[in-house]
Amino acid sequence: MILTRRSLALAMGGGLLSLAACNGSGGPPKTANITPADMPEGADWTAKYFDQIYGNIHLVQDAKKVWGRWERPQKDRWGEVHGEVTGNVFRFSWTEYTRNAIGKNAQRSGRGYFVYKRPPGDNVDDVIEGELGKGQDEVGEKLTCVRQRNEKSEPESIGGTNASDFQGGDWDQSNKEEGKSPEPPASPP
Repeated sequence: MILTRRSLALAMGGGLLSLAACNGSGGPPKTANITPADMPEGADWTAKYFDQIYGNIHLVQDAKKVWGRWERPQKDRWGEVHGEVTGNVFRFSWTEYTRNAIGKNAQRSGRGYFVYKRPPGDNVDDVIEGELGKGQDEVGEKLTCVRQRNEKSEPESIGGTNASDFQGGDWDQSNKEEGKSPEPPASPP
């Protein structure tokens, strides 16, 4: 009888351990080992950046808070970030949405960071380098985003925000942008 109880306890304990490993709670979140420094002279987080995988990333800074959005070059996914800056380091939470998807594959989320850098030399483009981690992890997929010169940051132009937005775009853009009411729908032919 004791052998049976012990076997049962071992089996239950092993099952719980494997369940914990399956749901990702196998330890503390992974964080980046980075130390904030001063921003380069004249630099600001508010800008439009470009990454080959994530496309155009629009960031807007308000004091220590930064938020932004991106849209993948294939237009199949868009995401948003919210976080705070300390010097040249921006730590954030992110969510990415897959268009035309439902259920568990419709979105993914996590944490991440960017470090603002200015390469040496004259007439250079600033970059933000960092990682997107999944879940509670802050590290994972690496990104290198180049600041786009003379491009305005327009995060509101990306994603779906309300019922008047369809597939991430405004169906009645000129009226909405001018503060007018949307025009009534046209009669079917």
